[in-house]
Amino acid sequence: MSRWVVAGAAVVMQAGLGSFYSWSVFRGPLSDLYGAGITEVNVAFFLASFVFTIAAFGGGLLMRRFGPRAVGVAGGVLYGLGVFLSSFAGESLLVLYLTYGVVVGAGLGLGYIAPIAALPGWFPDRPGLAYGIAVFGFGAGSAINVPVAEALISSSGGPLGAFGILGLAYGVLVGGAAFLLKNPPKEPAGHKPAEVGVEAPSAAPSAALAWSFRRAVRTWQWYALWAIFFLNVSAGLAIISDAKAMAASIGGASATLASAFVVLVAVADSTGRLFWPALSDRIGQSTVFLTMFLLQAAAFSLLPLLGAGSFVVFCALSFVALSCYGGGFGVMPAFVNAYYGSGDVGTIYASIMFASGIAGFGAPLLLALTADATGSYGSALYATAALMFLGAAIPLAMRPP
Repeated sequence: MSRWVVAGAAVVMQAGLGSFYSWSVFRGPLSDLYGAGITEVNVAFFLASFVFTIAAFGGGLLMRRFGPRAVGVAGGVLYGLGVFLSSFAGESLLVLYLTYGVVVGAGLGLGYIAPIAALPGWFPDRPGLAYGIAVFGFGAGSAINVPVAEALISSSGGPLGAFGILGLAYGVLVGGAAFLLKNPPKEPAGHKPAEVGVEAPSAAPSAALAWSFRRAVRTWQWYALWAIFFLNVSAGLAIISDAKAMAASIGGASATLASAFVVLVAVADSTGRLFWPALSDRIGQSTVFLTMFLLQAAAFSLLPLLGAGSFVVFCALSFVALSCYGGGFGVMPAFVNAYYGSGDVGTIYASIMFASGIAGFGAPLLLALTADATGSYGSALYATAALMFLGAAIPLAMRPP
């Protein structure tokens, strides 16, 4: 099988799963349906983000025995089932938490980790590019899903009706694409073994020399990578979790422009997932994360100042911040590969991904609580900018284990 067929299947899978990031399109209608505030409704999104990381770690372990195809198919079917069951939430937020929060999160984690673990082995000569391809579809999926979801919300009588239709489509799309996933042969085209622990553009450690998960978690670098990922993801989710409302509140966007901004969020995310990992092949992962942290700090500090009342400036600053967010998902597995080898990269990266689940209760929750309490996002944005600036010190201290 050609490695480009596997890459195409990975992109399709991630595009279906990436619909998760169009949540803000549903948030407003769900708040109206339940008569609930931002924080109450967004608990479903935060919970799914948390369960996602636990399931991704479990998926990394399961792939050792069952392979990426079985795990990917299970994830796709479970993700679609969770969205479909959300249509039966009725007037109960608790049911929404269980279906969209728990079931969707579990399917998301299993489906997400399968192509990430399988695809880089097919591109040992360009690990950063491979990880970028593996996660690119996740960002692009939201851009595709936003207009579809909005049309279905209008035509089906509300968000619950849309969940029913979309859930069936996701199950077929993601589960079907996962059938094309498989592990690479022992010597795929472009194989260029390199030394483990070398953070360099051509770093592609052989599986024979790779670190095990148990050894990796005994190094301080694992905890530093966890902290880097936590901060990077928390910043991006702060915007993604309530993107449509932020565009209207800060940028002064109309309802139509606010919906367009959600698409822009997806474009920025997917652009970052390709650009930053490819750049890391040339300048190293530490340098890329340092750059991204500084850009995020600048963008978040300027959003409430220059972005207030100017939709164009608001979009430009958000694009920078969210490209860095997407870049984190592409660069981090390459970082893990460079430091610990590719042999157990699925499990090690999935364990670090747990940080993204916790991140959902960081800046995004602070943003929601601040908006509910004060009607403004300003304080939370400044606090997030300060965290990004402080976080820049971590990649400066990094070195291979």
